[in-house]
Amino acid sequence: MTTAEMTAIPGITNAVHRAQLRRAVIASTVGTTIEWYDFLLYGTVTGLVFGKLYFPHSSPLIGVLQAFGVFFVGFVGRPIGAAIFGHWGDRIGRKATLIATLLVTGLATFAVGLVPGYASIGVWGAVLLTIIRLIQGIGVGGEWGGSVLLAMEWARSNNNRGFIASWPQFGAPAGLFLANLAVLLFSWLSGDQFYTWGWRIPFFISIIMGGIGLWIRLGILETPVFQKVVAEDRVERVPVLQVLKRQPKQVALTALLRMPEQAPGYIVGTFIFTYGTQVLGASRNFLLIALLVQTVLGFAWVTVAGSLSDRVGRKNMYIIGCLFIAVFGFVYFALLNTRHPVAIFIAVAVSLVPIMTMYGPEAALIAESFSPRLRYSGASLGYQLASIIAGGPSPFISTALYAKFHSSLPIALYIVLCSIIGIVSTALLRDYTNRDISNEYDRV
Repeated sequence: MTTAEMTAIPGITNAVHRAQLRRAVIASTVGTTIEWYDFLLYGTVTGLVFGKLYFPHSSPLIGVLQAFGVFFVGFVGRPIGAAIFGHWGDRIGRKATLIATLLVTGLATFAVGLVPGYASIGVWGAVLLTIIRLIQGIGVGGEWGGSVLLAMEWARSNNNRGFIASWPQFGAPAGLFLANLAVLLFSWLSGDQFYTWGWRIPFFISIIMGGIGLWIRLGILETPVFQKVVAEDRVERVPVLQVLKRQPKQVALTALLRMPEQAPGYIVGTFIFTYGTQVLGASRNFLLIALLVQTVLGFAWVTVAGSLSDRVGRKNMYIIGCLFIAVFGFVYFALLNTRHPVAIFIAVAVSLVPIMTMYGPEAALIAESFSPRLRYSGASLGYQLASIIAGGPSPFISTALYAKFHSSLPIALYIVLCSIIGIVSTALLRDYTNRDISNEYDRV
């Protein structure tokens, strides 16, 4: 939307716009940081704790596989959340919907810390974890699309949407940083009691973080783009069905293009705990420290990658990232398999950079593909459907591949396959970099 169009909306002066843009970017970034802290904390603890605590009678490897099965349930919930909250985001607005997603995810994360282990209630501990994980996934499923739109739809210029939309993406590595920091801190403080109570405290902390995020989001206005949709009476009655009817190709392609970003992302961020501790013999705290460095490098690069996409094109930047991760997968496991602490640390520390090369421009690339009145539903569905085919299964697939072949090569080849799918899908998607997309209500 151009500046002239924004100022045509009552109350949106240039001064108000500048202030709201800042608030929207802050609210989106802080909100996604909290949401991803909640969701990714579960992944960190799964590889370290849940196999032993909730599946104690299984072998270590099988216990981890079972724990990753519960972990996957959260990804099943994400497309459900995308449909539910995408509908309301396109019906009642971005702001109100984002407040609801923050509450759902925060309360579910807090509840994880209350679930007793197998020793107390038997299999019901795993059952409760599964239910809570599903609810958590539903909340996260509605978060991403709204956060990206809250920031992107306040952008002053068509030429900086990639940079503005990359700030909510900052929340993923930042959330992972906080999750790993919390686990590391309470691993040190609790010592031998980590499996008893130490792992639970980071989940309890989420309720405080959620309160902060809620306070910030209550202070922002609805986006000019959605206000314009309402003013022109273009709100769809059933936006989820309409986007599947009008733009099914975009939904499918935006899900598939995420394969090389999301599948390797959960390999280097979650599977590494299983591979590092059980195969390489690395300590829990050593891996957590390496992951802290990984996330710092990740969030330092993500907005740079988003900004570069405004200059070289969204699709070009994304394909560069696909090629980067395809090659890096082999380098990553080669360094890990030296079993040398320095090589392991370097591999883990830099492993998020190729993924952030895609993740930075990805937000604008996906959101720009959908018309304004269907954008929350379309972007959310495309983004979150990838969780079923990429992010959710990848730790499980990686663990299963290693269990069968006792080699990391099949995992590196799996990353290459994901990259090929990502390149083809991205090439088939239209590039809207720097184009005025505010009035394309009936795009097909």
